[in-house]
Amino acid sequence: MNRKFNYSIRGLVCTFVGSLSVFAQERPNIILFLVDDMGWQDTSVPFWTKRTPLNDTYRTPNMERLAARGVKFTQAYACPVSSPSRVSLMTGANVAQHKVSNWTLYKDKGTDKASDILTFGEWNYNGMSSQQGDPHAFYAKALPALLRDNGYRTCIVGKGHFGSIDTPAANPLNIGFDVNIGAHAAGAMGSYLGEENYGNKKAGTWTQPWGVPSLESYHGSDVFLTEALTKEGCKFMEKSVSDKQPFFLYMSHYAVHAPFKADKRFVQKYIEKGLSQKEAEYASLIEGMDKSLGDLMDWVENKGIEKNTIIIFMSDNGGYSVGRGGEAALRNYPLRGGKGACFEGGIREPMLVYWPGVTKPEAVNHTPVIIEDFYPSILEMAGIKNYEVPQTINGVSFVDALRKNKSLKEDRPLYFHYPNNWGERREDVGVPQSAIRKGDWKLIHYYETGKNELYNLKIDIFEKKDLMADKRCHKIGLSLARQLSNYLKTNKSNMPFDKKTGLQVLYPDGSK
Repeated sequence: MNRKFNYSIRGLVCTFVGSLSVFAQERPNIILFLVDDMGWQDTSVPFWTKRTPLNDTYRTPNMERLAARGVKFTQAYACPVSSPSRVSLMTGANVAQHKVSNWTLYKDKGTDKASDILTFGEWNYNGMSSQQGDPHAFYAKALPALLRDNGYRTCIVGKGHFGSIDTPAANPLNIGFDVNIGAHAAGAMGSYLGEENYGNKKAGTWTQPWGVPSLESYHGSDVFLTEALTKEGCKFMEKSVSDKQPFFLYMSHYAVHAPFKADKRFVQKYIEKGLSQKEAEYASLIEGMDKSLGDLMDWVENKGIEKNTIIIFMSDNGGYSVGRGGEAALRNYPLRGGKGACFEGGIREPMLVYWPGVTKPEAVNHTPVIIEDFYPSILEMAGIKNYEVPQTINGVSFVDALRKNKSLKEDRPLYFHYPNNWGERREDVGVPQSAIRKGDWKLIHYYETGKNELYNLKIDIFEKKDLMADKRCHKIGLSLARQLSNYLKTNKSNMPFDKKTGLQVLYPDGSK
């Protein structure tokens, strides 16, 4: 869907500029608050039909506060790992189109762990790019660039992970952000602690790949990374409000990504609850993230701009379930799997939207939405209706769901493509897979075995009962396998190769 934006020339140039300035000031401010690796149940806000033990473990009062004011989406989806989700968010393209199908880091180099069964071929391991012709990169016009074209001041605070080291998108200023605080190529931080310079070897320096840049003024302090980033986000908003310019703040926290560290402001209460040290650290990261959300909300209210500020909350992939000790299968209960999987635990996310004067308090919407939907939705919220971009927009605006709390087309197929090898693995996590969800039905395809599994999420959110062999459901499974295969073929999506034969593996429907 290519769109073109044209300003209407009205009268003299000075009149036009004045009109544009006033128009820009009327646009809503937008805070997009993205959490890293936060699971669907890692919150005191229940996103299922009932509360779970996890809802009673974690304390997120500001998420509760946001949910009380706006819409809670119970079936929001992202990709199994970070970079694919973040590229979809910034471009409106599904991973099958943009082919940044795994996490990125080093230029011209894939990140897949070696497999005895598959090789992972060519994918866009350099990430996205605003420049046409960059090798192994997806050329697109990013969301902040369109917002900036239409009068917004744009800022990223926190994690970027859009492009590999020494590629254009490693620096978010190259994809449309006016201000960058802390974002670079890597998808994690060396440390959450100011005492450890946030992973930089020496105070006042930047150590790639894991050191967090541009926070030198906090080096050596006792300011936790989440708090430092929040302070910087408030500074950006202060400048924008002072200049009477609408802002887009992409508050992209490194929390709650590993390696975990205790946020000393909150950890003790979880130790007293009986959590292990590691789980108490994780819980403190969640509550620290929630405090950041509350601090931003407080700042907006105190500045008197609440009525013209949209706040959107989302996570980039499912909860981290391996490497934490204890019973991994319970990490995202009632969902199966976690980060690195196409099962619900790896892709279903907590999502909240508050749009003053539009969303109704305590609204709940069960429409399935996916990460690429944010691109057209945010542009529509900003009042940007006509624009031209080089990529195809796969996302669908969910604004009607906000305005009227209407269900969108519930049988729209959602596609998930992870033909890669994450690196951390157990039976249902880190396995090369693709999936399609349509209505209540979901089909998952395994590339190592060629097997398809079919689940009905309405009756089996746990994804325990594979219905592919059930005669009553087999035709549904075959139909979904064909739709998934056709989608991958249409987009010329990257696929794995069989190590023994050297040939591309078959598509989910068994075709070549």
